[in-house]
Amino acid sequence: MEESRDLYDVYNTNASPPWTEPQHQCLEELDNVECLRRKIKYYFMNPCEKYHARGRKPWKLILQIIKIAIITIQLVSFGLSNQMVVTFKEESLMTFRHLFLKDYVDGSMDTYAVYRQEDVYDHIDYIIEQYGILHNTTVGNHEYEKNGAFYTPLTLCQEYYRNGTIFPGNETFEIDAQVETECLEVYPMYRPSLRQALPHFELHFKRMLSVKMTFVLKAINLQTVRHRELPDCYDFTVIITFHNQAHSGRIKVDLENDVDINECRGWKVTGASARNIHLTVLFDCLIIIMCIVSFTLCTRSVINGIQLMSEYTLYCRNYCSKQVPMSDKLEFLSGWYILIIVSDTLTIIGSILKMAIQTKVLTSYDVCSILLGTGTMFVWIGAIRYMGYFRKYNILILTLRAAFPNVIRFICCAGIIYLSYCFCGWIVLGPYHEKFRTLNTVSECLFSLINGDDMFPTFKNMKQKSSLVWIFSRVYLYTFVSLFIYMILSLFITIITDTYDTIKQQQQSGIPTSELQKFLSVCKDLPNSGVYRLDENNSCFLNCCINRCREHQERLTSEA
Repeated sequence: MEESRDLYDVYNTNASPPWTEPQHQCLEELDNVECLRRKIKYYFMNPCEKYHARGRKPWKLILQIIKIAIITIQLVSFGLSNQMVVTFKEESLMTFRHLFLKDYVDGSMDTYAVYRQEDVYDHIDYIIEQYGILHNTTVGNHEYEKNGAFYTPLTLCQEYYRNGTIFPGNETFEIDAQVETECLEVYPMYRPSLRQALPHFELHFKRMLSVKMTFVLKAINLQTVRHRELPDCYDFTVIITFHNQAHSGRIKVDLENDVDINECRGWKVTGASARNIHLTVLFDCLIIIMCIVSFTLCTRSVINGIQLMSEYTLYCRNYCSKQVPMSDKLEFLSGWYILIIVSDTLTIIGSILKMAIQTKVLTSYDVCSILLGTGTMFVWIGAIRYMGYFRKYNILILTLRAAFPNVIRFICCAGIIYLSYCFCGWIVLGPYHEKFRTLNTVSECLFSLINGDDMFPTFKNMKQKSSLVWIFSRVYLYTFVSLFIYMILSLFITIITDTYDTIKQQQQSGIPTSELQKFLSVCKDLPNSGVYRLDENNSCFLNCCINRCREHQERLTSEA
């Protein structure tokens, strides 16, 4: 509704509006109607106009500015800590690959595989050996997990079909589809080998589905000490899997790790001035208090808007005998206030989690970062509301809001075409192109093509193993690029530009475009006129409407 303030100030007409004619209201009700106009007009004023109208200081504006600053500081501080956590996880994963995978080279995880039976045994033996001599090889502070006084073992599990006889030469086979799992344990010791640790271990290659080796290592992230934060203790569950589901003669080897972050049981830091953790917690408490105040003020404004909407709806129904359109009702429900309320809620929850992380009660870095990041994004977007009070900046907000319904309808139609291309590309080109292997990668590839990215590699990397599929891929890609770049994107831009031109013409003409704007354009009282101070606690119009309805009900009762 911010744009209407620019419109009703300049709107002039020689004809009397329908709500000022004698047949619609009596003279004693004119003051009540003007009271309602001024109340609604005051509701849509900017903070400076409200200050001139009733002398109220723009507390919400001041609070939002301060809140943006301190929330951004909080986010940056937490982001640096979270970055150290993520870096430690990624570097630890890379370390485990170099420690336990034989002849591993950086970047070769996608092609890391074994092809001979002897190589499989050698790789398993290498993993067991490296696990046993971890203390003498690693440059990190890794340690085995203990269960009481004993180290937890490395678990070696083999999954295979229960029974099967396979003769490819005769094109015959007999297989039992039931899958069995055989697990063995290897405890860490100095330079063990596979045959020493498991002398009776044997792999059933023709029936084997996978071999999975699992063990747990502990570590401490000491880099946080430089930033005056207490280190966290990590549990890395390392899982090395030999995949043989395809039985193609290529056994792919993969290493992953699950990370659990725990509070260290005992710690002592000397030689550095540790940051007072209580100051950080107090800063988070200050943010929570400010968000609660902001939440309360914005909620009160939303409630006031709903009350004014009820009064305006009651006026139109009882005095003008017409229904208020939904677009006018939504003017009273400010989406900016709702956005700030959501932002405050996310920031409060995120700050509580951050306090728990700082005090080492919780270690949910990912959940906390999502809440704080989303809350900060919303609070920055909410600041655009105050930019909208200026005519030159308001054009962006008005264009986005006016074009939003048409854009949503257009995206729904274009999305159907987009999904059809996704499914078609996945099922046809998936076996021949790595960018079309899954629906997720197909969607990412096509979206990149819409934006003009990665076009040549997408065409070039198509494997020419099937001439028919290769020809189909050319038709598929050329039609997709032509349809979405030259037609759909052009139509999308046209919708935005047409809406922009419409809003610009409306602002230049100064003619109200809704019944609510026409209703407010009659009020010519300036913010510094002083009449708004008289109406500050005035609820005369609502009382008048209630009395009018009551008199009407009594008259109907007496006639009956």
